[in-house]
Order: sequence, then C-alpha cells, then structure tokens
Amino acid sequence: MALSLQLPSAGGQLSRYTLRGALPAKPAPGAQFNRIAYSAAHVVADPLAAVDPWLQCAIDWDTTIAYRRHLWTLGLGVAEAMDTAQRGMGLDWPTSLELIRLSLDAARDVPGALVASGCGTDHLVLENVATVDQVIAGYEEQMAAIEKLGGKLIVMASRALARVARGPADYERVYDRILRQARQPVILHWLGEMFDPALAGYWGAQDVDAAMDTALGVIAAHPGKVDGIKISLLDKDKEIAMRRRLPPGVRMYTGDDFNYAELIAGDGFGSQAAHGRSDALLGIFDAIAPAAGAALGALAKGNLERFHAILGPTVPLSRHIFAAPTRFYKTGVVFMAWLNGHQKHFTMAGGQQSTRSLQHLAELFRLADAGNLLEQPELAARRMKTLLSLHGVDG
Repeated sequence: MALSLQLPSAGGQLSRYTLRGALPAKPAPGAQFNRIAYSAAHVVADPLAAVDPWLQCAIDWDTTIAYRRHLWTLGLGVAEAMDTAQRGMGLDWPTSLELIRLSLDAARDVPGALVASGCGTDHLVLENVATVDQVIAGYEEQMAAIEKLGGKLIVMASRALARVARGPADYERVYDRILRQARQPVILHWLGEMFDPALAGYWGAQDVDAAMDTALGVIAAHPGKVDGIKISLLDKDKEIAMRRRLPPGVRMYTGDDFNYAELIAGDGFGSQAAHGRSDALLGIFDAIAPAAGAALGALAKGNLERFHAILGPTVPLSRHIFAAPTRFYKTGVVFMAWLNGHQKHFTMAGGQQSTRSLQHLAELFRLADAGNLLEQPELAARRMKTLLSLHGVDG
C-alpha cells in the first residue's frame, strides 16, 4: 500500500504527497574507495537533560558515537567536532574535546576508521581578543589537547583571527606558527562567509582570488605539514582553480555541498591525479551516508555512470539543506537523522531545530524521497506526520 500524507507547499496550501519509497543504495561490505571521504558528523542532543537549551549543551553520547560507528561501516571517515556538530552554535570547546576523545576511543575498535578533529579558537571570548598572539595561543591550547589524545588536526577557520588580523601577513604568521608545531600533516579549513558571516574576509582579503593566493602561499611554505585543504565557498570554479595550484601530495577536500558530485568525479586535469579531482569533507555526507558510500564504491571500480546515478539525485536535497541562510544547514542534517531512525527525537543543541520552517522541512522530505534517501520510508512518513501534527496539520 502506498504511503501518503498531506504536506504544505510553498504557497502555504496543503497537498497530498505519495512517497516513491525507493531505498538508498549502500556500499558492499569492505568496499574500497579511491577518494578519501570524511563526513562532518552531527551530534545528538539529550532532550531529557535539565538544561536551558539555548544556553547549555547536553549531548546523548551513546547515540552520538553510535552514529559515527554507522558512518565507519559505510566506509566514510569522520570529521569530528566541526561546524556540522554545531561547533560555535551550541557546542562549546569542553564538550567538543570530550566528543573528540570519545570518537577517537571508538575508532580504535574499527579497523581502518578515519577521524580528523576540529582545532580552533572558539574557547576564546571573542570580544576580549585583541592581538594575533592571543589567537596563536588559542590555537595552541586546542592543538595540544587534541594531539595529546592522538588526534589528527583540522585547523578550523578562526572568528578571532578574522576579527583581529590586519592583512595577509597576520594569517601567514598564525598558520606558520601552528604548522611548524603540528605532529602530523593537518587539514586546513576555509569556510566561506555564507557558512559563518564572522569569517568574511578570511586570509586577509575580501577578494577570493587574493585570499586564495595567501592560502596557497601558506601551503607552499609548509607542504609536508599539510595533508590538504577543505574549502567551503559553494563555487566549483574557485575550487577547481585552487586544486590545480596545490603542491604535489596536497589534497583538495571539497566542502562544496552544491557541486560535490562533479568535483569528486573530477576533470582529469594535469599529471598530478589529485589535482584533477577532489576528495571530500562534507556535511551533506552525514545526511546521505549510504548513498555516498555506494557512489564512492562504484567510482573506485571505474563505474562513473553508476557513481552519478547514485549521487546525482542527492544534489537537489543538499542544495535545499544548504540554502541561505546556509549556517542553518545543521537543522536539515539532524532532521534527516531523525527521519531515518538514527535518533529518537528532533531536538538539537541550542534549540537549533527551530531555525527552519515547516515548509522547508516538508520540501526536504520530498527531496529525500526523490533522492532515494529514506532508509525506512514507513518510519519517515510516521515521523513527518508527527511533526505536521505539532504544527496543526492532520493526515
């Protein structure tokens, strides 16, 4: 029997929607990839904790770590304590460090599990940061704590640095200091202002090409200390231009949640194979994990047609989840986890479940179904009906 329900449309009217109900493709057990693929993973809030949810952070650790184990079984790595985990939007540094510790502990039980962890300056009180030296000290504090746990670093873009830097030289000074100290090659992290307005003008320039020159200069000065760079600018041409200029051995990790399929597939440019394609460090891979794993498995076998057949239908969903205001994309990621049965509730740290409208979530539901991304269609339909009922919509 077909599953159907009433969903609001863009005009505010209700119309009946019947699910396609096609299940996601999944990778074969033990599938090998020819791309490195990290999923920036979300955290599961504890809805029973006696906290003020806009002010305090309470995490359901068991369910949060269980989701990481799920990602590893699909062949994906975990980019830990990043913006998808609501870093700086509900997740503070002490909780982030505990998350990193628990994730690294869990990964030791999973052969081949990849974890890279966000290292930033978000524990600093932004209004009190006045100098570049304070930014350096902030990075060093988090760096030491993560490396003490044996963690690989993702050096996150810093709101504090964007606040106090007076030009490219200040960025060069900060990154030179951090990279010289790193125990193993790091992933750099360039997050555009559409994800975080406080990061406008990062690398010391409003012009993206000038900013890119500075970032490439930092990498060129420390090629042995940089595994790769993740850029999230939602501009595929800028990413392609930058990856073609990376030193040998330095990877481009796409953070483009609008164009990831074609960027990962690549264009075959140049003698350095890695410069004609992107690896991945994506928030959307949390929401589409089975399909991402299946598509990457097909790509590794040389089946480009199958890769696009699986991943292509997920792109409209991703563009919707990451629509402006892009920084609220985490709501859609957690909503997908709830629809797919990976958590029992749709609540988030910081009360962030309220950042998207019912219309937005209804369209997300349609696109998830169209993209073959609902792992348990009957459960997803029941949960969508529950949400609709809370908003006064029956049936």
